[in-house]
Amino acid sequence: MCGIVGYIGQRDAYPIIIKGLQRLEYRGYDSAGIFLYDGETMHLSKTKGKVEDLKHKSETSIDISGKLGLGHTRWATHGIPNDINSHPHSSNSGDLVIIHNGIIENYESIKKALQERGYVFESDTDTEVLVNLIEEVKQKEQVKLGKAVQIALNQVVGAYAIAVFDRTKPDEIVVAKLGSPLAIGIGDNEYFVASDASPFIEFTNNAVYLEDEEMAIIRLGKEIKLRKIKDDAIAYPTIQELQLNIEEIEKGGYDHFMLKEIYEQPRAILDTYRGRLRVNQGIIKMAGIDQNLEKFLNANRIIIVACGTSWHAGLVAEYTFEDLARVPVEVEYASEFRYRNPVITDKDVLIAISQSGETADTLAAIKMAKEKGAFVFGVCNVVGSSIARETHAGAYTHAGPEIGVASTKAFTTQITILTMIALKLAKEKGIFSESRFHALLTELEGIPAKVEKVLESNVLIEQIAEVYKDSTNCLYLGRGYNFPVALEGALKLKEISYIHAEGYPAAEMKHGPIALIDEQMPVVVIATRKGHYEKVISNIQEIKSRHGKIIAVVTEGDEMVTELADHVIEVPETTEALTPLLTTIPLQLLSYHIALMRGCNVDQPRNLAKSVTVE
Repeated sequence: MCGIVGYIGQRDAYPIIIKGLQRLEYRGYDSAGIFLYDGETMHLSKTKGKVEDLKHKSETSIDISGKLGLGHTRWATHGIPNDINSHPHSSNSGDLVIIHNGIIENYESIKKALQERGYVFESDTDTEVLVNLIEEVKQKEQVKLGKAVQIALNQVVGAYAIAVFDRTKPDEIVVAKLGSPLAIGIGDNEYFVASDASPFIEFTNNAVYLEDEEMAIIRLGKEIKLRKIKDDAIAYPTIQELQLNIEEIEKGGYDHFMLKEIYEQPRAILDTYRGRLRVNQGIIKMAGIDQNLEKFLNANRIIIVACGTSWHAGLVAEYTFEDLARVPVEVEYASEFRYRNPVITDKDVLIAISQSGETADTLAAIKMAKEKGAFVFGVCNVVGSSIARETHAGAYTHAGPEIGVASTKAFTTQITILTMIALKLAKEKGIFSESRFHALLTELEGIPAKVEKVLESNVLIEQIAEVYKDSTNCLYLGRGYNFPVALEGALKLKEISYIHAEGYPAAEMKHGPIALIDEQMPVVVIATRKGHYEKVISNIQEIKSRHGKIIAVVTEGDEMVTELADHVIEVPETTEALTPLLTTIPLQLLSYHIALMRGCNVDQPRNLAKSVTVE
């Protein structure tokens, strides 16, 4: 949830750390801090607020020179956001400094034991407990920092990505990982540490991603030393060449990352099916499916696990797999699935969906399913992420970096991947005729151009947003494939504009929500001509008779809904299974404009972070 950055080398560390924190601020932005070492003196600055606040404070209060530094941007878990609870944290002696992403679950018992031995704590954080535990081990066992970190981490329960500095070892940083992402960038006699590669992409294309329960000693002028935390076994780093480029993580002229990422969806969808969707050959080529086809064809059922927006993509996939491929599907919140005692067998296929590939609950669900013998397939965006490594096989969405906390292009590219899988299975099972299969491939190939067409409604959607920006509640209704889109539209509105919104199957409105409808209640209805059109019209009439305000997403040329609705947003016609790829776009734009008009921070909504790497 938090973002960590570190540097050791020949450059000035401060600008690298600050810029790195700005790029990682999507991971947490309630407080930030920086530590710098100039070869003699340790300098520490931290503050409640954003990285820009830290930048101002640091440049006016501390010496910002030094070739070694650590930085942190926080999403608060233990302790409220304030200066004291901000990272980095120092040990009682002042010799050790740590930054930490994750949660130490048994910190209270460790803290109590340390207090009994004379340790004093300034903050409410679990991280300050960890740095003092490392210090005690180092002093008691008379060992170097790396060994002290290893011994201490074998005493803690929880998740972590940490970087630790020791004043007595001024040419090294020790890092370790369990459950939270950590990358090491390798330059020319310099090293970078970060939660992802974005802070160091302009300096090096070479990175090592630590595996769970691995630690590394990063020493200037030396090769990285990797060790297993549990048994001290030597680990051998695999250096990966990064595919990320600097343009992908900048705003590129847009006011916000969210708007940029909404407009990137035609290209992102195209990149997702590029090389896989081969219309001229009449095939779908996906290595992760081709190599494990029998697992899917012989599966008793498919279980989809995910969280948040990815869960909504999974719900769309439930319709797609059952409708097109005739495979039973269950869609589960990973956060609930992992704590149930679910019935899983070696005849099940589990599909785990995560934009970041680091979602803690989804990772836990994967590990449980593997233990029970299921075949596990991952759908994620970030190359080299934990889910990509933990699953038996998988497919990347190739959406490019998604920086805005409110997920947009991740949703549509996940649906694209899952639709291709369903189509491929349907073809292999002989469900489709060649002509129908080819027609569906052709239609999917044309989706990016149709998304471009939807984006042309941006000005109209902005005008609609002006009408409803002061609403306090909103309903979203959809049927069939577009019920999950209603859920996703409601999520987008509430997470960035702070307006209470709920999504429902349109027919369920009569089972409670209709009591809320009056002349002050905007109701967003997805009413495309494909899929239960007449039924949705009946639902609209029920809303209209109770004076609700109707914003309808309709197929181009619609006349019946247009007569009933207060506002209409048109999308191009497509086959029913692909309508979510179009109908979700207006809802993303509507949420964006409403949030902007309400003065909300679109890219960094309160209390949220992009990647949920802790429970």
